[in-house]
Amino acid sequence: MGHKAAVRILHFADLHLGVESYSCFDPQTGLSTRFSDILKALDQVVDHAIREKVDLVLFCGDAYKSRNPSQTQQREFARRLKRISQEDIPVFLVVGNHDLPNAVGRATTVEIYDTLRVDNVYVGNRPDIYRIATKTGEIQVVALPWPRRSALLSREEHKNLTIEEINDRLQQIMTRRLIDLSAQLDPSLPSVLAAHVSVSTAKQGSEKVMTIGRDPVLLPSSVALPSFDYVALGHIHRHQKLREQPLVVYSGSLERLDFGDEGEKKGFCLVDIPPKGANAGTQYEFHEVPARRFTTIKVSLDAPDNDPTFAVLQTIDQKKSEIKDAIVRLQISLPQCLEHSLRENEIDQALKEAHYVILAKDVRSEARPRLGNWAAEGLTPLEALRAYLETKGVPLQRQETLLNYAEKLMRREAES
Repeated sequence: MGHKAAVRILHFADLHLGVESYSCFDPQTGLSTRFSDILKALDQVVDHAIREKVDLVLFCGDAYKSRNPSQTQQREFARRLKRISQEDIPVFLVVGNHDLPNAVGRATTVEIYDTLRVDNVYVGNRPDIYRIATKTGEIQVVALPWPRRSALLSREEHKNLTIEEINDRLQQIMTRRLIDLSAQLDPSLPSVLAAHVSVSTAKQGSEKVMTIGRDPVLLPSSVALPSFDYVALGHIHRHQKLREQPLVVYSGSLERLDFGDEGEKKGFCLVDIPPKGANAGTQYEFHEVPARRFTTIKVSLDAPDNDPTFAVLQTIDQKKSEIKDAIVRLQISLPQCLEHSLRENEIDQALKEAHYVILAKDVRSEARPRLGNWAAEGLTPLEALRAYLETKGVPLQRQETLLNYAEKLMRREAES
C-alpha cells in the first residue's frame, strides 16, 4: 500500500560545536562567542522544525569539532535534540568523520543516544536501512556514515595498503553497500539517503582546512540512485545541489567556520517529498540563517607614500558596512621602508566595531637577493654555486672539487 501523505523533512549538517577560532569570551554566558554563534544557528533549526511541524529532522554528521567533546558541548546539543523529540518529531543523526573515535571499539560522540534509547532520536552509525515512524507514516532512511579506516586496517589483508589504496577500497565497499541497500527498499514508502561523504563533483568550502589526508570520494552516480526520493549530504561545508533527479543536496555547515566560508550563505534545507504516485517530484528550499560575517580587506602600498596609514584607513572606510560584528582579516602588502610608518593604534581604532581582527602584513624586500658581490639574477647554476662557496669562505681547492662534482651531476642529468 502506497504512502498517502506528503512528507516534510528538515536537513542540516556540520555543526562543529567546539570550533572557537576568532573567538572572544562572552561574560554573559561564560562561553566563547563562536560557541554561542553555532548554538544560535542551531536554535533557528529547532524553532523552524517545531513551527513547521516537520515529519523528520535529518542531521548529516559532525556534531562536534573534536571526537572528545566537552561536557558543556554535549549538554547544549542534547538540550536542543530534546526540544525537538518532545514535539514528537524524530531526529536521525548520521555519524561524521569528526564524530568517530580514533580506535576500533571506542564509542562515537553521538552513540550515547542509542545506548540510552532516547525517545525519537536515532543514530546511523553503520550503513543500513532504518525505518522511522513519523506522524504521517514510516520513512526509510538509508544511512551512510563516514567509513572507519581503522576497522579496515584491523584486517590482516589490508595492513600494508597505502592511503590511496585504502581510500579506493573504501569507495568500492561504500558503492556496493549502497546498491545492495537500495535494492532492499520498499517502493511504497518514502526513501531518503542520509550520508556524510565527499562526492567528486562538489565544490569544497572550509572543511578543506579541517581535513587530514585525502577523503574517500564517491561518484555522483553512486549516491543518486533512482530508489531514493532525496539524497541528504553532509561533510562539504558549502551549500550546493549536485543532481536534480533525484535531488542530491549538501546543506552545508550551519555557521561560517573560517575564511573558506567568506561570502557563503549558511542555513538548512526544508524538503517536501510528495505522496507516492503524485505527478510532482521532490522539492526543497534553502533557509538562510544570519551567520557571523567574515570580511577580508586588502591594501597594497607602494613607495614613496608619505602617509601609508591614511591609505589603509581609506580602504577600511570603504568597507565600513561589512565590519560591524564581523571577523575581519586586514591584509596589507607594503615595501620594507614603509613598515615602521604604519600607525597600528589608528588602524585598530578604525576596526573597533569588528568582532575579531586579524592583521596580516606582507613586507616586500626592497633589495634584490645577492651572493656577496654577485647579483643572484642571470647566473648559471655553476656560477651561482661558485658565488655561494666564495661567500662561505670555502678554500679554492675545495671549491674546484665541488664544482667538478656538480658539473658531472648536471651532465649526467642532462643525458638521462
